[in-house]
Amino acid sequence: MEKIIFATGNEGKMKEIREILKDLNIPVLSMKDAGIHVDIVEDGDTFEENAVIKARTIMQLTGQLVLADDSGLEVDYLNKEPGVYSARYAGEHTSYHIKNRMIVDRLNGVPDEKRTARFVCVIAAAFPDGTILTTRAAMEGRIGYEEKGANGFGYDPIFYLPEYGCTSSELTMEQKNECSHRGKALRQMKEKLKDLLK
Repeated sequence: MEKIIFATGNEGKMKEIREILKDLNIPVLSMKDAGIHVDIVEDGDTFEENAVIKARTIMQLTGQLVLADDSGLEVDYLNKEPGVYSARYAGEHTSYHIKNRMIVDRLNGVPDEKRTARFVCVIAAAFPDGTILTTRAAMEGRIGYEEKGANGFGYDPIFYLPEYGCTSSELTMEQKNECSHRGKALRQMKEKLKDLLK
């Protein structure tokens, strides 16, 4: 296996991914690095379905091992919204400042114990022989009252982690890789890949 393509163009995400997968000693390319410009229609009903759609689409285009993730925020008080629609919540081109403000506003007056939420991440691996593997992990927390921190992206600034006493955006990269939904799901996938790449 000479390289792995990760089906994303998000550089913030690629930093985390490369850090976690570096001991596989295989270059991990983003779609941009690999020169792939394609719009993938994520029309699955679950994180698993969307991750598999992305991984399989790019694998069929390239003939390479492709990893993809689908992740999102589930807010219990909002019936697990925005869920699989996290990126498209309030419109795909709406800034996360606005999305974060909307979620905080929708929880106005809701006490801490009812502000429970989680980030969910599913990683899918699509192999050239048609094999598909998936892993799933979550990071539990609750929705804060305002945006805090500059080390994250997306919903990180409003996602409060009681055990750390701060938001996901206030964690260091090391702390985040250790406890994040993507970090956990990626490490599970890395173990599966290590066994297969032996």
